[in-house]
Amino acid sequence: MRGLKKKRRVQVLALSGVCLAAVLGLLALLPDDSFQFFRSPSEVAADPPRETELFRIGGLVEEGTIVRGTGTEVQFSVTDGGASIPVTYTGILPDLFAEGQGMVGQGRYVNGTFQAVEILAKHDESYMPKEVLDALKEQGVYVAPDAAVATN
Repeated sequence: MRGLKKKRRVQVLALSGVCLAAVLGLLALLPDDSFQFFRSPSEVAADPPRETELFRIGGLVEEGTIVRGTGTEVQFSVTDGGASIPVTYTGILPDLFAEGQGMVGQGRYVNGTFQAVEILAKHDESYMPKEVLDALKEQGVYVAPDAAVATN
């Protein structure tokens, strides 16, 4: 009986090890950009993605760039202070979407324009996604809610 328990324990540990190795192997085969939450406009301008690649872009809605078209069409630019990328979107924008505010959009970069299929905006007056905040601080353009320019 004692030998059977030891044998089962070894089998369970061996099976767990094989499963862990399989999961790590699959993660190693994923493309590097699979783990990235979003790209900043500077990153998109420096290294434009393929037209078929679905990704997220994050930054601030550039002042004076929101142009509403017919129906639910809207065009604007998103910036991180280093580059500005034009965005087109057809759909209902979040209520808190506004110029100078943080946003993250999901879509494709086609012919120099980001064609968004989803737009996410901040949920209150002081929230900004951590990744967007870090990118803006890195560029030196982040303005804190009390209007003081933040530095790194």
